[in-house]
Amino acid sequence: MNDPRSPLDNFTNAHPFFVGIDSDGCAFDTMEIKHKQCFIPAFLAHFELNAVADEARAVAEFVNLYSFWRGTNRFPAYARSLEMLAEHPEVLRRGIAITPRPGLSRWIAAEKTFSDATLRRAIEADDHPDLRRALGWSVAVNDLIRSTVRDVPPFPGVKDVLQALDGRTDVMVVSATPGEALQREWNEHGLARHVARIAGQELGSKARILAVAAAGRYPPDHVLMIGDAPGDHAAARANDALFYPILPGHEAESWEKLRDEALDRFFNGTYKGDYMDARLAEFEALLPETPYWKSG
Repeated sequence: MNDPRSPLDNFTNAHPFFVGIDSDGCAFDTMEIKHKQCFIPAFLAHFELNAVADEARAVAEFVNLYSFWRGTNRFPAYARSLEMLAEHPEVLRRGIAITPRPGLSRWIAAEKTFSDATLRRAIEADDHPDLRRALGWSVAVNDLIRSTVRDVPPFPGVKDVLQALDGRTDVMVVSATPGEALQREWNEHGLARHVARIAGQELGSKARILAVAAAGRYPPDHVLMIGDAPGDHAAARANDALFYPILPGHEAESWEKLRDEALDRFFNGTYKGDYMDARLAEFEALLPETPYWKSG
């Protein structure tokens, strides 16, 4: 069996700098449409949540779009949504029990690479109904994305930044999205030619992708991760890399600031420190851990 990480293992650096870029919600304005039109409708159907549809939608949107968990891989994110839904005050008031999914929870606790492929291997070892339900949901999501998410352009400023990086930086897409969708979206809009590799969920976590691609090849302050979610920051931090946040709701302005200001600092060595700390403070203020129905 081929090593699924081999596309990263044989990656060679051609430039002195490395930039990793997340895709959904960062380079492309696809987060809202994917979750609201694909993930969440399939979530309601496959996990039998129509009795609490409004609350399930609110919880899934909070977890995946508007909170500290934004950008988390689909399986742990939606498992977290189930846990949070079970504690929702309206669900409790109405006495509706949310069915626990212990098989899914055990797999998430034990697995390091979350994808349809690793889930299928887990089902071969333990044909648990929770795992089959999760796989059915994920496959349905992929089908909906394939048929629904078309002609969604990158955010303004993305192409300008990629062009500014050409010839100076090794650029890689670092994402928790399935590779097939990434290849389709980046090629559809003519962006793939600007990147050395497109790395999706099949190649491991974002931290793992950065570690294999960048560790030992570049000085830490020559490695920058661009992302719109705390998980992107965590992946950068785990590799002692720099992080530039694309602020949810302010994406165009974020890419403009990156092009006009932050890239020069990255290349001249003045990005780390007060400047990056200020960008992080803006970012963290936008993504709370406590949902609005608890905080008031």
